[in-house]
Amino acid sequence: MKRIVLIVLALLIGWVLIDMYMPRRTDLRHFDPVDVARLDRAMWRSYYERKPLKLFWQSAELVRRQVHAPFWRSFVIAYYAARAAFLFKDGKGRADYNRALPYLEAFYGSISDLSTQPLNVAKSARNELEWWIIRRERERHPPAEWARLQAQIVADMYHIPIERCAEYGRLRTEAMLFRDRRGESMTESDWQKIQKLLNQSWQSLSKAITEK
Repeated sequence: MKRIVLIVLALLIGWVLIDMYMPRRTDLRHFDPVDVARLDRAMWRSYYERKPLKLFWQSAELVRRQVHAPFWRSFVIAYYAARAAFLFKDGKGRADYNRALPYLEAFYGSISDLSTQPLNVAKSARNELEWWIIRRERERHPPAEWARLQAQIVADMYHIPIERCAEYGRLRTEAMLFRDRRGESMTESDWQKIQKLLNQSWQSLSKAITEK
């Protein structure tokens, strides 16, 4: 029995090491937009309903679905995103917000390591942080800025012109504005409306990525 346990443990350790460290490249353009949109909305809901463990698990699954990360590595990538988010959440100004930047660089660096077309990691991380900042400072930044910066982030990730990502950014921003208006009064019907907008957003991005 002890021998069997040791064999199983050795196999598990081997799987984790291969999963974490074996080089792997994939075409990030290949993802199911409906599946990704479903997880995207689920993460929104977990965030607003203050369910951090559920959010972390969903984030790891999204990384597997969207950028095809291996199982164990997906949790490391999700950790980078979560750590950045919580550092930002507790911040009071740009000096505090910048503490999240190394974790965003680790997040985008991990995605770049998986991609057949490497990312500009520093630029992607800066844009992600800037997007978070203008979302928080919404009184000084109109929704058009939100939409454009979100479009820029995915344009850089998929190496396509930003104009082709405009619909993606606009629809996600529309979903955010709707959630902001509803606040704590969100109903199941409201979440379905957000799901519809996110479906349209991710489908528009998928089309933009694959069109010639």
